[in-house]
Amino acid sequence: MALHDRAMDDIRFIRETMQRSEAFTAVPGFGTVAIGLLALVATPLAAMQPTQGGWVGVWVVVALLSVPAAGLSMVWKSRQAGVPLFTGSGRKFVLNFIPPLVAGGILTVALFEAGQAPILHTVWLLLYGVSVMSAGAFSVPLVPLEGLVFMAFGAISLLLPPEARDIVMALAFGGVHIVFGLLIARRHGG
Repeated sequence: MALHDRAMDDIRFIRETMQRSEAFTAVPGFGTVAIGLLALVATPLAAMQPTQGGWVGVWVVVALLSVPAAGLSMVWKSRQAGVPLFTGSGRKFVLNFIPPLVAGGILTVALFEAGQAPILHTVWLLLYGVSVMSAGAFSVPLVPLEGLVFMAFGAISLLLPPEARDIVMALAFGGVHIVFGLLIARRHGG
């Protein structure tokens, strides 16, 4: 093998190794704020629902709207920074973020069918916290901290009466997203 070819292979290996070890910085600050605002809009709509199914439906719609809000803002942020989104730490971030959310979706159906909708907010907060915390291991330090805060809200919600679920949802999915989104945007860009 020619010296030049070997040197190019070594450089490629070093570059790929560095990309895998970098923190994922395309976490969407302003996209996270947008998700928080969606949650604040959803809270009174969910509270007005006369049935558990209506309440769950409002939050499922918000979750589904949050996916493109986060995804588009991550794509925008990664392009602004000139870093690839789904290589190295970005790929690890996504691969660690999705499984707890899928588990949450499956548990939502199972618990709703079993008549356990009043505890869904706790399950959602805990699993979303796990999702953010585990994905955050490949990101900036604020992200796993945000996940830990969501998990704390989930644990605290077990101690509160079921009537407090809308307040907990507003504080966590609304307030925590907005606070951490602004912190991420300020410290690591939009």
